Amino acid sequence: MKIQLHDGSIKEIKQDDPLAFSTLNHSSSHLLAQALKELYPNVKFGIGPSIEEGFYYDIDLDTNLTEDDLQKIEKKMHELASKNYPIVRQEVSKKEALEIFKDNPYKVELINDLDGDITIFSQGDFVDLCAGPHLLNTSLLKHFKLLSLAGAYWRGDSKNKMLTRIYGTSWFSDEELKKHLQILEERKKRDHRLLGKQLGLFMLSEYGPGFPFYLPNGVTLKNNILDYWRAQHKKYNYQLIETPTILSRELWEISGHWDHYRNNMYTLKIDERDFAVKPMNCPGSILVYKNSLHSYRDLPIRLAEIGHVHRHEASGALNGLLRVRAFSQDDAHIFCREDQLVDEIGTLLKFFDEMYSVFHLDYSIELSTRPEEGYIGDINIWDKAEAILEEACHKSGKEFKINPGDGAFYGPKLDFKLRDSMGRIWQCGTIQLDMNLPERFDVTYINEKGEKVRPIMLHRACLGSLERFMAIIIENYGGAFPTWLAPIQVAILPVLESEHLAYAKQLQELFEVHNMRVIIDNSEEKLGYRLRNAQIQKYPYSIVVGDKERDEKTVTYRKYGEKEQVTVTIDEFINMINKQVAMKN
Repeated sequence: MKIQLHDGSIKEIKQDDPLAFSTLNHSSSHLLAQALKELYPNVKFGIGPSIEEGFYYDIDLDTNLTEDDLQKIEKKMHELASKNYPIVRQEVSKKEALEIFKDNPYKVELINDLDGDITIFSQGDFVDLCAGPHLLNTSLLKHFKLLSLAGAYWRGDSKNKMLTRIYGTSWFSDEELKKHLQILEERKKRDHRLLGKQLGLFMLSEYGPGFPFYLPNGVTLKNNILDYWRAQHKKYNYQLIETPTILSRELWEISGHWDHYRNNMYTLKIDERDFAVKPMNCPGSILVYKNSLHSYRDLPIRLAEIGHVHRHEASGALNGLLRVRAFSQDDAHIFCREDQLVDEIGTLLKFFDEMYSVFHLDYSIELSTRPEEGYIGDINIWDKAEAILEEACHKSGKEFKINPGDGAFYGPKLDFKLRDSMGRIWQCGTIQLDMNLPERFDVTYINEKGEKVRPIMLHRACLGSLERFMAIIIENYGGAFPTWLAPIQVAILPVLESEHLAYAKQLQELFEVHNMRVIIDNSEEKLGYRLRNAQIQKYPYSIVVGDKERDEKTVTYRKYGEKEQVTVTIDEFINMINKQVAMKN
């Protein structure tokens, strides 16, 4: 297929090229806008980019659209696509662009931020401000679907007007479209908010928007993750610390958060002094490091913490456990010598490998480099830091791609993009080189010459927000957690309470001695109903206790998702569960 690039040149690419998919969807967003303009002549347009699995367009419309309107808009899109409009690129001056879009304040604002000549694309009577790339003709847009409506602040700023965002997806064949729609339906079934309620994991309340409540099963799930997390940190020689939730304004002024992050911080007064609830753990960890003198022989020093942090997120951005205002962050701060840095990052890469593989999550790595502006420090130091991160990846045999200009203002970083069972990408882990806080806090160690020098500081989060990570794995497993992770591992179902409950209790007591998480369902419901409920609750194992099991002292179990019932000895069952827990299965 042929596409028209940003510079106006025509390029032939294959459909499996990622650029082909993004171009198809970006062109579909323009088709959506063209259809909206015909149906609602007074509509004003914001932006309409392609995104990972489709496209969207932000619009300002007096009429409140509903999901029912999407079918009408989609029909108009097909009608326009079939007219085979050429998609034409044109360069115009800034003055001309302002005249063309004079009735659209959003486009005018975008144009005023641009310099030099400006590109527009037209199809039929519809013209849009755009850099491209685009397909060459609307006839290539055939297999698309409008998916949903949402609200979105103009340019992501809550101070601006709330626009209507229309989401859609576009594919090269009807088969691909249908497959994607099936995946979207499966995702709905796996929505962590629905499963969280169904499985008794967490709840949300209007009395604390963005502040999740963990229910008993959710606490167990969280603790299972944390038990593994602590074991891994012990294995990799971390020291676990805990720092206060509330710290004084002076600390946040030193760190720079008071000036740059205050709008996202919760503040209060104590004894007439300003304090803030911590939005991150770094300053507290630095204070722990500075609590004692350190020699070059002590390094690297690895301090890890599950810190409870609070950030004032916009109410419209809150989303179950994925976006909250209070969360636990698995932070670590590593202080090392420059000569240790490559090996230390290599060790971190191994650490991340082990952590993610246990949860059956694949990942890719992006190296985010120095921003074009707003960064601190010398460019030569930045170049050296970026080269160190590259060297560490190469030495560890890890592939990565460059994400230019997306580093933090204080240093470059490696970002870890997790892919779940539904093909979605999540940003969780990060390794950041910090050239800011060690200077601000005067962090030092004594070198071999007896001189005070600065250590290299690494920020490292593996799971990131524990709440967000839990949401990801709830959906990744569809709530059917592996045995080691499941809040309830075994449900015991006596056929008759009068005949079989005593043996069921014997099994429960014996299993609990072996640290198994067990419940007995001896409700008055029929056995078939209780078996179905065990499947709904997604318990890894359901045990039916009848005359045979009682008399022969055996266990008859059914594994979640399977119909076959298997009878084994009590010891065989215990050994099977223990092995799965030990192997993290």
